[in-house]
Amino acid sequence: MAQITAALVKELREKTGAGMMDCKKALSDTDGDLDAAVDWLRKKGLSAAEKKSSRVAADGLVGVAAGGTAGAVAEINSETDFVARNELFQDFVRNVAELALANEGDQDAVLAAGYPNTDRTVAEQLTHNIATIGENQSVRRMECLSVTDGVVAPYVHNAAAENVGKIGVLVALESTGDKAKLEALGKQIAMHVAAASPLGLTEADIDQEVVAREEAIFKDQALASGKPAEIVEKMMVGRMRKYFEQVVLLKQTFVIDGERSIEKVVADLAKELGTDVKLTGYARFQLGEGIEKEESDFAAEVAQAVNG
Repeated sequence: MAQITAALVKELREKTGAGMMDCKKALSDTDGDLDAAVDWLRKKGLSAAEKKSSRVAADGLVGVAAGGTAGAVAEINSETDFVARNELFQDFVRNVAELALANEGDQDAVLAAGYPNTDRTVAEQLTHNIATIGENQSVRRMECLSVTDGVVAPYVHNAAAENVGKIGVLVALESTGDKAKLEALGKQIAMHVAAASPLGLTEADIDQEVVAREEAIFKDQALASGKPAEIVEKMMVGRMRKYFEQVVLLKQTFVIDGERSIEKVVADLAKELGTDVKLTGYARFQLGEGIEKEESDFAAEVAQAVNG
């Protein structure tokens, strides 16, 4: 039997909004497996927020760069938000994004590339920045999107300066139609992506393990209601359809008008332009997502320093 610590209970409460005793019971019944405990609470209807995100655990900035038929997004991390407000750091993020665009998102090629207006590589410039600013930094990830004809529209949410912020998005629209109108819609869809955080462009792009997990939870919830198996199967079809409408970009309701699906929005523009328009891809980088940051007791650290 795994030890159920107060810290583990606290983490589960923050993820789900469920009560302390329910969280302890969930962890006890799942042998301390946090993900399984989340599912346990959801099946019991005790999770107040099924998709509540854990706190962002890293600082720094996300930068975007775009040039007509291509765009790039890059995340550069730092230890504190103070560094993210430093102009030297902001320039570095912008330059890395531009180099990611020039090198088609190849991170090794970017790190080996010459850094603008210096005799250093990007990797050497990063080391120089660490020594100059006095705080650890890292080039975490980057991605590039392109189309044969059309636009790749960039968007930065919570911008700290030009082309850098907390969330960076790219949206790729393939079309021979009017570039200004494509760019305008691309930016609106990028704003939607920043807000709605889809899991994939189409149903096929969603991780099948995630889909199977949702199906299992929905099925257990339906069976717990006591309904016959044939009714449960019909319920499952409707519930999964609703799930995909929440997480698949093309199926999501456009946040700008609150009525049409993204798929319908793109089709409407194609009709207006008199030519095909296809949303071929998107990229969404949110600062620090997926990084776990060790929490520390500042008072205890000070006391330890004073006491040697």
